[in-house]
Amino acid sequence: MSIQYRMNRLFAADGRCFDVAIDHGYFNERSFLSGIESIRKAVQTVVDANPDAVQLPLGSAHVLQEIPGKAKPSLVLRTDTANVYGKELPAVIFTHMIEGAVEQACRLDAACVVVNLLMLPNQPQLLGDCIKNVCRLKLECERVGMPLMVEPLVMQSNEKAGGYMVDGDIDKIMPLVRQAAELGADIIKADPTDDPRDYHRVIEVAGDAPVLVRGGGRAPDREILARTEELMRQGAKGIVYGRNVIQHENPAGMTRALMSVVHEGATADEALKNL
Repeated sequence: MSIQYRMNRLFAADGRCFDVAIDHGYFNERSFLSGIESIRKAVQTVVDANPDAVQLPLGSAHVLQEIPGKAKPSLVLRTDTANVYGKELPAVIFTHMIEGAVEQACRLDAACVVVNLLMLPNQPQLLGDCIKNVCRLKLECERVGMPLMVEPLVMQSNEKAGGYMVDGDIDKIMPLVRQAAELGADIIKADPTDDPRDYHRVIEVAGDAPVLVRGGGRAPDREILARTEELMRQGAKGIVYGRNVIQHENPAGMTRALMSVVHEGATADEALKNL
């Protein structure tokens, strides 16, 4: 079965995609629940703004898929969880993938599965475990035509910035993105670089895999819109933003603003009118 069938559901006719991530509750961090305490409210608010996809874990994917009608975003199923996002790393760190991930994705009518490729300072075992997860998923995905999104994330030290903070060093991002591509990623969700004008270099090393850019931590509205405008200009095929949508005081408006940048080529100032 061709993966293109499901890719066609994930990407719009212009070949671009805005995937809103609402999978933060998977990671057992209190701060990640801000804005998504009610999962049904969070999902419905985003769905009403009509992005291309919503990224959810196994336990809440049904909230999206139970919504009736044809006009709703595609499901991207998060398949793994890790315990590396706190301000201090625990004594034992792990990444675990759900059992039968691709089978469960098929049952949920997902258009894609996503898995992490995490690089933390001085934690090579974690990266190795992530590589094992990617390799397991790749074969399962190929059997059923399920697109595999790999998320190569270069993270700053927990002591410096807390967990889940982007290290925008392009010399760290590029090799990890290339590794994701060589492991067989059909789609790559990658960190933004410190200078968005350099992002064409990340696009180049990703090869044929379309690159969707991760949003990172909360940023002022114009900053995130201007960054997105530049990243799209550099060749990104879309974005996967979570906190900059779900923690916004107007998540529906922010979704519409970002959709206008991704799909209509709006400038940051033009997009701000949606807010």
